[in-house]
Amino acid sequence: MGKIYERIDGRLRTFIEEQQMFFTATAPLGGDGTINLSPKGLTGSFAVLDEQTVAYLDFAGSNAETIAHLRENGRITLMWCAFQGPPNIVRVHGRGEPVFRDDPRFKELLACFPDVDPSRHGLRAIIVVTAELVRDTCGYAVPFMTYDEDRDLHARRFEREDDESLDGYFHKKEHIASSIDGLPGLPLPLPPTP
Repeated sequence: MGKIYERIDGRLRTFIEEQQMFFTATAPLGGDGTINLSPKGLTGSFAVLDEQTVAYLDFAGSNAETIAHLRENGRITLMWCAFQGPPNIVRVHGRGEPVFRDDPRFKELLACFPDVDPSRHGLRAIIVVTAELVRDTCGYAVPFMTYDEDRDLHARRFEREDDESLDGYFHKKEHIASSIDGLPGLPLPLPPTP
């Protein structure tokens, strides 16, 4: 049923790149900490950088659990499901790192996402994940669902923010600078857009 892969290439890479959404899962080291599972979408916000490395754009939102967990321990799993076509589930288990706006790598990484205008979404960081285990499973129980289009609500909400007002928004939210469990989250004040 399932298979383990050495790298993200060929059919596997094509499958990942064709999906309209994926999920991220992270957790703190503490056994009583809050596990986080997040859906991710927006066409063009995910990229396969090489056979072992993927990245996605981390946009403004009401919490920063993924960032906090990655800063603490780096563990992350990404998952894609086939909602159309043959059934399939692909998981990339690995080590992730948030690359913030003031990191020297930020501009070069941002160039990997040419189809997204980050100014419309309050871009906070780019999450880079190095694969340690890549595997697929059957996905036989995943339902058929159709993709209609990306929602424009996120862009409409955050395109009116500049760096200063976005920083103010983040300061008002309880779980941006620290996670639900009190781990360091998004570093504030927010560095300016490069």
